[in-house]
Amino acid sequence: MKRLALSASIGMSLMGCAAEPVQLQHNRSYILEWIGERPLMDYSHLTITLGDDGRAYGNGGCNHWFAPYTLEGHRLSFGKIGSTRKLCAPALMEQESRFLQALEKVERWDISPIEQMRFWPAQGKPLRWWLEEG
Repeated sequence: MKRLALSASIGMSLMGCAAEPVQLQHNRSYILEWIGERPLMDYSHLTITLGDDGRAYGNGGCNHWFAPYTLEGHRLSFGKIGSTRKLCAPALMEQESRFLQALEKVERWDISPIEQMRFWPAQGKPLRWWLEEG
């Protein structure tokens, strides 16, 4: 009888330890790791924050960018993207251009088996993000 009670007690306590499912978070910054099939250049820092007000913004590696967004369940889309107009090294500018073009094609989001946020276009590989620490 004691074993049964102990087993039930342990089982109930473990149910409380189940991890919360990862969700897309507002007002938190995510760091981009991959654009489609290509990883980012070393030392480049591309970010996104989805504000509660329907505006997304971040750093494109050279310029700051901003856009309206729509989030309905797992459907996600971005409106016209604007950005500052700094000029950086050609490779950074090319990467930033690929990033902004990929962001305009996003249609949905999900979470990978390794708990990485993914923004998917209609066709092709996703943008892959990690939640920024701190």
